[in-house]
Amino acid sequence: MSYGIQQPAISGQIAQLEKSLGTKLFHRRPFGLTTAGAKLFTGIEPFFAGLAELLNHVRGQTSPRLRLAAPGIILRDYLPKIFETYKRRYRDFRLTLFDANQACAEDLLRKNEIDLAITELEGKPAPSIQSSVLLRVPLVLVAPRRVSPRSFKDMFRGGPPAESLISLPPDEVISKHFHAGLKKMKLAWSPEIEVTSLELIEVYAALGFGVGLSLGIPGRRPRKGLRELPLRNFPPLSVAALWMGDLSGLAVAFLTDIKKLASGLGQ
Repeated sequence: MSYGIQQPAISGQIAQLEKSLGTKLFHRRPFGLTTAGAKLFTGIEPFFAGLAELLNHVRGQTSPRLRLAAPGIILRDYLPKIFETYKRRYRDFRLTLFDANQACAEDLLRKNEIDLAITELEGKPAPSIQSSVLLRVPLVLVAPRRVSPRSFKDMFRGGPPAESLISLPPDEVISKHFHAGLKKMKLAWSPEIEVTSLELIEVYAALGFGVGLSLGIPGRRPRKGLRELPLRNFPPLSVAALWMGDLSGLAVAFLTDIKKLASGLGQ
């Protein structure tokens, strides 16, 4: 403990808490939370996680701050202009960013480490988390212009595709959507090259290593030498805003701005 409290005093407080609640909170050997202890910790953790921020607010020492989680492509390509505006609009504007998927973002929200998340939806958010779908992005294949198939169906004429598949790892939402769609069609196409970003998919497709699985992001064209093949019968990728409880004024402003941005992209 970082507060100068000795172990016997802590043990005494724990014993008193268990007595008042009428249930065991900790296993002593090996040390760990019981089911009841885990429930209690989940309930009180958001308060203590936000305690420092609360104290600053009470002391009048707050400055505009936004804590946000989003995938790297969103943080890099779509949010800097909004944050640049906030930097001019709000004095002492502070920003905390996390590169996160849905599961990680929901965990950060429960721990009160972020105010908002912008993320791809793999499944329905937890009941305690509010959400608003911002955009639905179709899946596409990016292929070198020299590749003869002109559509997804053409890729499978006469058997499995001759071209190698370049994609994100199988645990990414895009990959899961794609292979679920293939399964419904009783088709299979395993990736031969796995990369960590959509940008790298286009890099290796342009170099002629295969056909890439990507997103038809509105307003964004594939790099020179590539063309997009639509995947119309595959479920699109849903991008949503997630949050818990009441939002600060700055977070509300950001949510409004990101909805406007998404609406513009969808047109």
